[in-house]
Amino acid sequence: MRYIPNTMQDQQEMLASIGVSDLEALFRDIPQEIRARFRPIGLEPQSEMEVAETVRSMADRNEAAARVSFLGGGIYDHYVPSIVTHLLSRSEFYTAYTPYQPEISQGTLTAMFEFQTLVCELTGMEIANASMYDGSTALAEAVLMAVRLRKQSRIAVAASLFTQVTRVLETYCWAADIEIVELPYDERGYTILEDLPADISAVALQTPNAFGIVEPLSGIKERIGDALLIVSANPLSLALLEPPASFGADIVVAEGQPLGLSMGFGGPLLGLFATRKAYMRQMPGRMAGRTIDAEANVGYTMAAQTREQHIRRERATSNICTNAALCALAATIYMASAGAQGLRHVAALNLARAHHLADRLTALDGFDLAFGGGFFNEFVLRIPGRAEAVHSALEGAGFLVETPSALRAYGLEDCLRFAVTEKRTQEEMDRVEEIVGGVR
Repeated sequence: MRYIPNTMQDQQEMLASIGVSDLEALFRDIPQEIRARFRPIGLEPQSEMEVAETVRSMADRNEAAARVSFLGGGIYDHYVPSIVTHLLSRSEFYTAYTPYQPEISQGTLTAMFEFQTLVCELTGMEIANASMYDGSTALAEAVLMAVRLRKQSRIAVAASLFTQVTRVLETYCWAADIEIVELPYDERGYTILEDLPADISAVALQTPNAFGIVEPLSGIKERIGDALLIVSANPLSLALLEPPASFGADIVVAEGQPLGLSMGFGGPLLGLFATRKAYMRQMPGRMAGRTIDAEANVGYTMAAQTREQHIRRERATSNICTNAALCALAATIYMASAGAQGLRHVAALNLARAHHLADRLTALDGFDLAFGGGFFNEFVLRIPGRAEAVHSALEGAGFLVETPSALRAYGLEDCLRFAVTEKRTQEEMDRVEEIVGGVR
């Protein structure tokens, strides 16, 4: 934690130097309709000691570290190998930021290039950027990119996106005056594409979706005409599944947290973004490239970078100009050290253990899967009349599972969502079955 004193006198001197009377006037350029959508955090001025105590008391309320996590919804409790944190903690990586002077940032650029290469191998796409803030903003930027390319201010989006992704996307589209057409899902959990509007720039799907269901991507590209196909994927699942590029995806994005990042109480996260080479000039973020100098030495350079937001503002290709470099490096170390075989092994463990727990729970009287489609490492369990009681019993026994209210946004009642990773043991799953089966 960094504590920077900022007294009223300091504020007045800074405001006076730029000719502004008060803090309210400082933000007068932000339209009121935008400011009205947000509320102040409510922090009061405090001393360093008081701030430290406030933050400590907030952290103490979070009991996740002492509990067994079956939480999902986009962030998962995967094992992070020690090699990731060991290499990440080296000073040359840990203190590095953005390579504004590429000629003296060869190590950082090399890592970025390797990250891009691994993302392309995972997704099957031709090019990838050097990362974005998180999966939610990556999808939102993909939609803006599609609108720039196809010139239609309307997009079709699956209703089965994670709720936090939907909220970010709605904010971006509201500001850009883009209409969102919601695509419903069927009893299997698959997105329904029968009644697509003709004048859309893109169709955006998530796989596995918010219910854990793997969306069947085959044939979608052929059905959506000139619209771009945007796929948001769980990157770990791609170690087993056919890559989205095989089904004609134009843009593939992902939340990279499963690749070597801890849950971290919700962050920091990592956005993956890959697309076709033909769309490179419209791709947000930055991209590192490899070249050869006059003496045949291999060198790395910044091949593309979005700096235009400083001069073009809302007309810029992207307003996310930096990349989550340290998180991208963690994912690079994780993927490189695991290798293709290791990634497949971890993904297979996730698949097998999730299906094992689902089979055990659906064998109990009155418990069924909410959807009939195939799933990866996450599933929704329907528990008529007992969902709240089951959740309370699991929580009381030290197990973290999302509340039933988390799924009501999808119109699902009496349901719980379970995510099972390679960290979940047989003993833990046996105990969950025992607790769930004991609720009457």
